[in-house]
Amino acid sequence: QAELGVNEHHQNEVVSYMRFARFKRGVCLKTVDSCFQDLKDSRLVEETFTVDEVIDMLDGLQSVVHSEVESELINTTYTNVLLLRQLFSQAEKWYLKLQTDVSDLENRELLHQVAEFEKSEYTSSNEKSTADPIKPKLAPLNEGGSELLNKTVAHLQEENEKLKTRLRTIETQATAALDEKSKLEKSLRDLQMIQGDQKNNANQDITELENKVAALKSQFEKTLNDTTANQKFLEEDLMTTKHDLLKVQDQLSTAEKELEKKFQQTAAYRNMKEILTRKNEQIKDLRRRLSK
Repeated sequence: QAELGVNEHHQNEVVSYMRFARFKRGVCLKTVDSCFQDLKDSRLVEETFTVDEVIDMLDGLQSVVHSEVESELINTTYTNVLLLRQLFSQAEKWYLKLQTDVSDLENRELLHQVAEFEKSEYTSSNEKSTADPIKPKLAPLNEGGSELLNKTVAHLQEENEKLKTRLRTIETQATAALDEKSKLEKSLRDLQMIQGDQKNNANQDITELENKVAALKSQFEKTLNDTTANQKFLEEDLMTTKHDLLKVQDQLSTAEKELEKKFQQTAAYRNMKEILTRKNEQIKDLRRRLSK
């Protein structure tokens, strides 16, 4: 059996239309035959005819046949338009745009394929009608659309569940990242507090030194008041003490800077800084993914 390259349902629809077309074709041929038979019965009653009488009979027959064939061709055209209208209406319900290629309508190879299909289908139909007179009913046109709609709804529901599951996973990851960020921020605050304590200790040392200098100054002033002879010596000693104080302050400042530099160079500080940087990048990436 010849095939048309379509699925079974559409092939059954084609067979149904070909049966309708065969029936209309048979009616048209019977009408043409009746035109010739009417001419035979009404005009061919004598044994001899003149040329003018034969021409008149042929002209009349031509006019009748021409009218019948033209009417049938016009009706066939309108029937095909109604068939296309049904197909296009069903396609528009699903927002589809069908296209036709008129050049294929004159493709002899395709026309021969359709003829072979009609011949094989007509033969098989005759065999089926002989074996079983009950004709199967075709399925309604709208059932295919309902089935496709149900499949589409089921597919969309499945995609929706997948998206919900993926969203819950992303939310869980984001929550875990925020918790990790909170822990890291707490660790950073602890480190900053430790660093602040170290600075406070350094300030306390400076205060103690200043107090000592103040005590020495008071002692030198008292000694200066007690004896005038040692004034120059006390003044020189005081200047030396001031220089020592400045030197100590400079050394203390240098030591504080070196202490801060060494703290920043420690592995714990670098690791903590790298972890914070990496977590911030992860949080930015998660926010971008959530926004998408």
